[in-house]
Amino acid sequence: MDSMEKKDNHLMDLEYSEEVTADLRGRQSVRTTFKLTERSIDALSILSGQLGIKQKSLFDHLIEDTQALKIIARDVEDFGKRTQRIAKTYVVSRKTLENLERVSVQYNAPRDALVEYSIERILPLLVREKERHGKRKILMEELRGYLQQGAALLDKAERDLGHDDPVFLEIFNMMRVVGNCCQETELCVAKGTKIEKF
Repeated sequence: MDSMEKKDNHLMDLEYSEEVTADLRGRQSVRTTFKLTERSIDALSILSGQLGIKQKSLFDHLIEDTQALKIIARDVEDFGKRTQRIAKTYVVSRKTLENLERVSVQYNAPRDALVEYSIERILPLLVREKERHGKRKILMEELRGYLQQGAALLDKAERDLGHDDPVFLEIFNMMRVVGNCCQETELCVAKGTKIEKF
């Protein structure tokens, strides 16, 4: 038996089981629509943006928590019919949707209620992110001040030493890096502006 045949035989031992195949099918993306409050829709959108993750990932994380879903399902009572809700389509994994359907049927709880109350669980995280965003804005202002001081220092170095001087060149390189850092920081802070309105 040559080395190629041996390699093929070892690869045959690594075939995926039915369980793994079922798990892979469960990760398929499906579209489904829920009727949710505007606040819940915004919370999901804003937090996924703040954390830099896809809404699908956040949604899957919330709904795949079967224990939390069951607790929510037991406590769902009057799912306020007076509250205005908007139909919103999301991409979720098949496994997530199946989990949601199973708990909904088992506890006779509306799917939309389970989703909405699951999203409510992330509100404290949103509050913390909003506080962090406020701190970022303060630091951004301090960084701008630092950049202005550095620019003044660079001007002084050029006047006193000339633009060919090695000390001037080092300060110039430092200020270029600080300028780039400031731009990236401003972009990061700008991404968080949506959270200010929440």
